[in-house]
Amino acid sequence: MLDPLGDRSLTDLLEERVAAHGDRTFLVFEDRDGAISELTYEAFLARTERCAQGLAQLGIKQGDLVVVHLRNSPEFLIAWFALARLGAVLIPSNIANTVGELEHIVGFTKARMAITEPIYLETVERAIAAAGTETAVVVARGSAEGRAAFDDVLAAAGAPPRPRVGGDDLAELIFTSGTTRKPKAVMLTHANCVRAGQDSVNCLWLDEGERCLTALPLFHVNGQAMSVLGALTVAGTLVLIEEFRASRFWGQVRAHRATQTCIVAMQLRTLIAQPPDAGDRDHVVRRLFYAINVTDAEKDAFEARYGVALINGYGLSEGMTLLTCAPIVGPRRWPSIGLPSPGRRLLLLDDAGDEVAPGEVGEIVVDGTPGRDVMLGYYNDAEATATALRGGRLHTGDNAYADEAGYLFFFDRKKDMIKRAGENVSAIEVEWALIDHPQVAEASVVGVPDAIRDEAVAAVVVPVEPGAVTEEEIIRHCRERLSKFKVPTVVSFVDSLPKTSIGKVRKDIVRKQLAAEAAAAADGATL
Repeated sequence: MLDPLGDRSLTDLLEERVAAHGDRTFLVFEDRDGAISELTYEAFLARTERCAQGLAQLGIKQGDLVVVHLRNSPEFLIAWFALARLGAVLIPSNIANTVGELEHIVGFTKARMAITEPIYLETVERAIAAAGTETAVVVARGSAEGRAAFDDVLAAAGAPPRPRVGGDDLAELIFTSGTTRKPKAVMLTHANCVRAGQDSVNCLWLDEGERCLTALPLFHVNGQAMSVLGALTVAGTLVLIEEFRASRFWGQVRAHRATQTCIVAMQLRTLIAQPPDAGDRDHVVRRLFYAINVTDAEKDAFEARYGVALINGYGLSEGMTLLTCAPIVGPRRWPSIGLPSPGRRLLLLDDAGDEVAPGEVGEIVVDGTPGRDVMLGYYNDAEATATALRGGRLHTGDNAYADEAGYLFFFDRKKDMIKRAGENVSAIEVEWALIDHPQVAEASVVGVPDAIRDEAVAAVVVPVEPGAVTEEEIIRHCRERLSKFKVPTVVSFVDSLPKTSIGKVRKDIVRKQLAAEAAAAADGATL
């Protein structure tokens, strides 16, 4: 059977656009200081080819794994597509990763190289040393004595190698938090990436020449799929912002004449908290994608102020990425996460594997081919892959229900996950960090409502003896081991944790206890 994706790689996709629109602007980049630079499609391809040649001269070849630990920047994109050209594999790393988190990524993958920038060099080098790997380091966006410079890589002469790279070849590993102690690496192929761009175009009705602006990090699939690959698929322009600042973002949207952008809940809330501007509605945005629910009041306030409708949807790294989306034309049924994306087949299944009736809650399951419609699997984790890809279907671990018209409504996460300001936090990962403290006997971590960042990370700690450890010590301990967004902001001490008859912590009771404490504290503050 013919596949609508064909046997195309990211390099094929880029070269197709260059052949048709080489002189069109592909990338507009605004750095944190407001400086703006641009690259046409043709110029971007030329830089990726020189980068590929330079990386090849440093020993990178097809199948090699390379960590890219960079902020949003042209260098990130050039490295990504250069690696794709060589048939090497991108490992985008969250810039908030600590030494321990990077050690896991580098050690688990045996990465051949890490590309970073001076501000993160010490963290990267310490992680490599701890992992004990032979990982070369290239420094971009600056220089460091004794380290290869990305600018020198870009100066390489000659044509790079052109190995056979097709849709089924591995393109990147996305590390994602889950229900295990350490993040798992989602294997995404070139076909997954090509499909991600098509999904964005089909769901949002993107057109040729679209200007897709994002301040979301490129180490997440949202920024990659909705903005980079969406723009590339329609020969549009990617407007890349180095970092999100609420005080500047909407002005950037207007100044760059963005026609499409994406935001998460934290960004929405900080935007409506900004002082109103007479020009808030003076923009050309046609599509604003949004993937995490806020309150009706917050949604209404945003839409009324900025004069643009929020398009809700749902996706995940394992599905790369957009599985559902509210229709562009027709009822959106807020807070529905929409209808299945064109060409996607979704099911809602109960624990027995049977489809549930309308109005009943079931797990979101994606029917599709691994490596084409959903992830290829988890890297070096056959057990986790077999659990997630059962019967040729991706089991997301997320629950939803559908109404009579087939619109989906997100219900909860089967996975023990906390959503904080657009980041996924594994409760188990935080719990392991906590119990690594010598004065902590047990710990349970849950998400509690946060007015700005969706959820706060709340830790309930059982010390080895009463008073053995303080809240400040707990937070300091976690900061040394976890990214900033994973560190608990709520710490409570108890003598024991509520458990089931088989010893499993009753997190539902933990959440209720925390809610009661928060309510009592609020009542006390009003007295």
